[in-house]
Amino acid sequence: MDKKYEALFTPWKIRDVEIKNRIVLCPMGGTSLFGWMEPNHFDKEAANFFMQRAKQNVGLIIPGIAPLRDTIGGRWLYQNKKMFAQLKEYMTELHKTGAKLFVQLTAGFGRSFAITDALKILLTNKTLGKIAKPIIDAEYLCASPSELPSRWAEDVMCRAVTVDEIRQMVYAFGETARLCKEAGVDGVEVHAVHEGYLLDQFTLKYTNRRKDEYGGSFENRYRFPVEVVREIKSRCGEDYPVSLRYSVISKTKDFCVGAIPGEEYVEVGRDMEESEKAAKYLQDAGYDMLNADNGTYDAWYWAHPPAYMPLNCNLDDVAHIKKFVDIPVVCAGRMEPDTASQAIADGRIDGMGVARQFLTDPEWVTKLIEGREEDIQPCICCHNACFAMAHYKGVANDEAFDDVSHMARCALNPRTMQEKKFEIKPAKKVRKVAVIGGGIGGMETARIAAMRGHKVTLYEKSDRLGGVFIAAAAPDFKEKDKRLIEWYKRQLSKLPVEIKFGTEIKDPAALDADVVVVATGAKPRRLNTPGIDKAIEAIDYLEGKKPVGDNVVVIGGGLTGCEIAYDLYNKGKHPVIVEMKNDLIAVRGVCLANSSYLRDFFNAKKVPVYLESKVEEIGDKEVKVKGADGKIVRIPADSVIVSVGYVPDPLAPASRKVKLVGDADGVGNLRTVVWRAWKVAESI
Repeated sequence: MDKKYEALFTPWKIRDVEIKNRIVLCPMGGTSLFGWMEPNHFDKEAANFFMQRAKQNVGLIIPGIAPLRDTIGGRWLYQNKKMFAQLKEYMTELHKTGAKLFVQLTAGFGRSFAITDALKILLTNKTLGKIAKPIIDAEYLCASPSELPSRWAEDVMCRAVTVDEIRQMVYAFGETARLCKEAGVDGVEVHAVHEGYLLDQFTLKYTNRRKDEYGGSFENRYRFPVEVVREIKSRCGEDYPVSLRYSVISKTKDFCVGAIPGEEYVEVGRDMEESEKAAKYLQDAGYDMLNADNGTYDAWYWAHPPAYMPLNCNLDDVAHIKKFVDIPVVCAGRMEPDTASQAIADGRIDGMGVARQFLTDPEWVTKLIEGREEDIQPCICCHNACFAMAHYKGVANDEAFDDVSHMARCALNPRTMQEKKFEIKPAKKVRKVAVIGGGIGGMETARIAAMRGHKVTLYEKSDRLGGVFIAAAAPDFKEKDKRLIEWYKRQLSKLPVEIKFGTEIKDPAALDADVVVVATGAKPRRLNTPGIDKAIEAIDYLEGKKPVGDNVVVIGGGLTGCEIAYDLYNKGKHPVIVEMKNDLIAVRGVCLANSSYLRDFFNAKKVPVYLESKVEEIGDKEVKVKGADGKIVRIPADSVIVSVGYVPDPLAPASRKVKLVGDADGVGNLRTVVWRAWKVAESI
């Protein structure tokens, strides 16, 4: 192990519980040991997920949020005694690994509950809501400190939580914690004065407008989390560790508007001055650790940072708050091991919080210890599978139902939380497999097929692997994407995969192969706009094939178009975005944390965005754009970049012998590419 990581592997204590190292597996939605959206039960898939990672040298495990009350059916966790008996057996086995585990409990989501369009109907139609209430009580799930607009549907108002409901929740925290302690759980974590969830909404002035003992003054706003920890301590004893998931600063400008890094703004939530006071106040109330980051759902990209956010984005704020408490402080948010280790050595923080990297590579801690950093498959913060909660104008959470009910899966590692569905089994019959195309889809297919024992030859017409992902990884903020390409190269080099560069295959039938996998990607969608020949294709810009001027019009406000505009701005250019839809990134599967960052960035930086607009003509120095009102706007343009999507471009159609993978099969995202590659490789 490199000496720069030594501080990560020193022991520490939370109360009297000793943790063997400073690496904390932070909670993620969908990883609860008590189930997620379904009725509470001991979740064997999640239990296996954590056991695997416990065996790979993680210090402290905090499973994802466990709602005190079922989403479906409304049963309280503490009422399921069988579940806690199963948990006790599990803890006995987990402790044999040397890891410790805290169970995270949540009062709820409040206005941040990610309602779908279907659930919205139950909230707006009182009759249907009443009929559905015994199964799913939508009003209760969204109940907030005060009557507030939903984060996901601004036209839906969430009702206020009653005092009686608060008392029920406080009791449930204490009783559930007691059962956890009896089951051998090392501690509990209260979720949360964090991320704009229900307890946090009580603490924040812009979401708490109550006039009773739970609103108004600082003490009243923080009364709920204080009552919770006191109830837990009264039932479990003062020595039983209670962690608090804590957002240092809300980074919030208004409802549904966050503050990007470095922006000057007026904080409507918790600012640093209040946070200094709150951290000490909550410590004195009984909390034994702060598991900290920043943000609310209105500034979601701080708590779930996409690639656009800086590495270690929360460290300075979290390190500052440690000066005001005597209890351990953990920092999460794109944390890098070397930076975290140095911060621990310097006494700035006590632990490194990591979440989604554990989805991508369950063995990454062991690899770090063994000096195999190059073998760590990087999380690229795409959120394509772990948090595919998409939101755009006129649509609530546009997430597939299967994703709602599962989550915590990984675009790059299909086996995460679905091992029975994706499994690498030795091939019953060894076959010659030809893979045409060295992009992500082709490389993943080749990798899995070779691991199964097949004889694999990969044909790539260029002189390098990566395909279109090379262009996607080109911007400076895509450092993890670049690392992913290198990871694939390294893994293929370790396998018996023959790679033939500079080889263009025109007739798959001519290949000496039992199975041919076509992974030739897609081609850009063409526009018939007058002057389109003057425009630059998105991929040509990203690969640096064609230079651009200072004033650049980007046609297409999807994810790629917005990332290009973001890259242009960071390079000192002046981008303008033209999009036909009524919002930027109006597409399923792109997490709100990712899309809202880009929307907030363009708004803060005053990047012109023309929505519901169509490019009529591209001239030599301007672009004519027609808006929804029919008016023509002339936008000065030194260069024009077209990013309006792709269409599949398979070399050959699918057949018994020919399999299609990646964008050649259907244009999607990284998740659809990788998961399809696995399924094809498993079927050979």
